[in-house]
Amino acid sequence: MPVLPTTVPARMLEVAELFYSLQGESSLAGFPCVFVRLAGCNLRCCYCDARYTYEETSTIRSIDDIVAAVNGYRCPLVEITGGEPLVQEETAALCATLLGRGFQVLLETNGSQSLAQVPDQVRIIMDIKCPGSGMAESLHLPNLDLLLARRQRNGRKDEIKFVLCSAEDYRWARDFVSCHRLHEYAELLFSPVIQQFPATDCAELLLRDHLPVRLQLQLHSLLWPGESRGK
Repeated sequence: MPVLPTTVPARMLEVAELFYSLQGESSLAGFPCVFVRLAGCNLRCCYCDARYTYEETSTIRSIDDIVAAVNGYRCPLVEITGGEPLVQEETAALCATLLGRGFQVLLETNGSQSLAQVPDQVRIIMDIKCPGSGMAESLHLPNLDLLLARRQRNGRKDEIKFVLCSAEDYRWARDFVSCHRLHEYAELLFSPVIQQFPATDCAELLLRDHLPVRLQLQLHSLLWPGESRGK
């Protein structure tokens, strides 16, 4: 099955869903947020909870239509997520349009696509895939330099998230953070897949190792267990 249709017109995007909920997987967790979930993904992580973004039918919508729908929720915070938003060429244009309308924009990305076209005002939440995901070789390494450059230009940190399936993933992520000194230019989030790696186990390891990392639990999974769409 292809990741995306062969052609999507200019200033149009393939949208899996658009909804209003609470921000649940960043340092802004708990804030009301409008989510624009774009269709298509180039990765197949074993724990993915949004397979419908590449397995089910989506809707092609114009940027103007998306912005109008977002505006209807009267919420200043917007997250563009997926799937993988950056596999669609017009994602950067959507970010720029939302910024121009005064929204605070978050972009959640799996780290495999270049961040070069993302506007500086967007707060990036970039995954680095651990071995347990089955996608650990997917990181576009130049993105680390791009995040450092954004930090130097903007004076603020973007975010890097590690989803952990096990203590082995934890150790891998810990060593990656240390090797690349990620804490110097990014806010760091460790998010355990609680069905496989209990949050208490992750917490104990973080406390033991004194890591400059935030423990991140999926808020929507705690509030609405078993509901993967529209939350």
